[in-house]
Amino acid sequence: MILKILAEMYVTLLGPVIAGIVNSIWCKSGMFKRLQVPMDGGRNFVDGRRIFGDNKTWKGFLGYIICNVICMVLWGLVCDVAQLEAYNMFYEKVANTPVNNLIIGLLLGIAYGVFELPNSFLKRRLGVVPGKSVSGAWKAFFVFFDQADSVFGCVLVVCFFAPMTIGFYLLYVVVGGVTHILINMLLYACKLRKNMF
Repeated sequence: MILKILAEMYVTLLGPVIAGIVNSIWCKSGMFKRLQVPMDGGRNFVDGRRIFGDNKTWKGFLGYIICNVICMVLWGLVCDVAQLEAYNMFYEKVANTPVNNLIIGLLLGIAYGVFELPNSFLKRRLGVVPGKSVSGAWKAFFVFFDQADSVFGCVLVVCFFAPMTIGFYLLYVVVGGVTHILINMLLYACKLRKNMF
């Protein structure tokens, strides 16, 4: 039973996992440098600190959307050929078609990017340097929250297609957050991330 649940979780959100990796490569590339501008436009909040910081750029945000759309369309084809549709929670309510997968990818990309913003906003209020984590007693919490923020959004999109209990939602977020931490460690080892956490 546990293995089936994990299989469904990973099959359902493997598209955004791959999209996140591709977006890391996209953000490191020299393409479309004009989009490498902060989403907050360099403006400060009422406390005199930046709203989101330099690391939340339009290039990264649009990259999340584009990469998720492409990855979900391709992942839908793989699910069809590999007969994985029964494990993909999106297909409980809609058919596995390129148009549906494009819409799902668009929703996932927007959720991925938007749900990262409150975390950045909070860290700027705490005086944390962009790209760094909180030190001290709160470090473990923020290391996990840094990786789970986008997962909260992506799993919320899954909820629209496959309603779930709050307990299942939170389990999904924990599994996604741990997976994100492991992937970031891999990206750091491959020099695609400046910091591991």
